[in-house]
Amino acid sequence: MKAILPHLLKPWAFLVRDFKIAASYRLQFFMQGFGILLTTFTLSLVSKMFDTQSLPALAPYNGDFFAFILIGIALTDYLTISTETFANEIRMAQMVGTLEALLVTPTATATILLSSYAYNLFTATLRIAFYLLFGILIFGAKLHINGIGTVLVSFLLALFPFFGLGFLSAAFIIAFKRGSPISSFMAMGSGLLGGMLYPVSLLPGWLQPFSTIFPMTHGLEALRQVLLNGASLADIRRQIIILALFSIALMTTGIYSLWMSLKIARKEGSLLHY
Repeated sequence: MKAILPHLLKPWAFLVRDFKIAASYRLQFFMQGFGILLTTFTLSLVSKMFDTQSLPALAPYNGDFFAFILIGIALTDYLTISTETFANEIRMAQMVGTLEALLVTPTATATILLSSYAYNLFTATLRIAFYLLFGILIFGAKLHINGIGTVLVSFLLALFPFFGLGFLSAAFIIAFKRGSPISSFMAMGSGLLGGMLYPVSLLPGWLQPFSTIFPMTHGLEALRQVLLNGASLADIRRQIIILALFSIALMTTGIYSLWMSLKIARKEGSLLHY
């Protein structure tokens, strides 16, 4: 326990630091809450256009467009913060001149980056919780959950590939001192082909195969089957296997790329350059 405690204290210190910074802008908390309520209300109004229609594309998702799009927004939020937070933390440290000081401490680079992600992960989870709560309690979204364990496994496997992409973005910043195109490509590709706002089945036939290269596609499919149809892990085993492979491949590539970029930057003495 004593060996684990220091590793837990570091993310907590980052979480407290970022919370204090955010708390100094109190209006921001109110505006975020109001924005979530307004967005949920808008989506509920849009979904009413489909209430009296039978839409074949939504049949695999219990025909509930409102819940369908809420889940899409939730995972997209996690995609955005996961691919941008690590790169933003590195870029900020470069610009204020604290990057080298952070990296020469005994703390592992991965621990620093994951700790910097703690607050964003917490706030994103809180935002999604409010989206779902407002959607269910106020606007009547219907979710069918057979087990919390199934939700947790599918959610974590949907999230891990984004961690790997975040590490790749951070490595790009260290190596090239410029904004990473990885997060922009993933955001645009996932938004168009990942099924955030509409089922992938509505894409033109020649585009549908390209949607399979994005983890977002499989993550959303798994979560929607679990939350909208009450699917078990056995029912979504195909998506689970694909997400596990994405997680291993992208996490391995991301960590290795980050390690290599730091090694080269230290050798060239370019950690302080930006």
